[in-house]
Amino acid sequence: MVLLKNWSEVHEIAFKIRYQVFVEEQFVPEDMELDEFDEVSWHAIAYRDLHPVATSRMYLLDLNGQPTYRIGRMAVLPEYRGHGYGKMMMQMLLDQVDQERVLQSYLHSQLSVVDFYAKFGFEAIGDIFDEAGILHQAMLRRHAQ
Repeated sequence: MVLLKNWSEVHEIAFKIRYQVFVEEQFVPEDMELDEFDEVSWHAIAYRDLHPVATSRMYLLDLNGQPTYRIGRMAVLPEYRGHGYGKMMMQMLLDQVDQERVLQSYLHSQLSVVDFYAKFGFEAIGDIFDEAGILHQAMLRRHAQ
């Protein structure tokens, strides 16, 4: 099950998962984990039974004059990876983008998961770059009109 909520409803759950994955596992600096976009984002939380196991977020921005949803902070607890939780969250986020008739989505993918996002129609744009000490690739997905 995946639920899409605002930050005030899920901040403790989302932060706990993100902290474990990004700060403890991937050594992202703790002061980079929370930002001003959390408050204005939709947050997806995936559950196994009633236990939260994954999270991601998206928020609306202007990208080159186009309303665009920026997807990010995709985090699945290690013991639940490979069980479809990331796919379920991504599909829910993309369904929301389509429902709101926004024509494109954008994200920064860690290099190790570029193929995951490509399966959802995201294409690499620009050069590889470092973000929080991890190599990333910007990716864009154009949605049906």
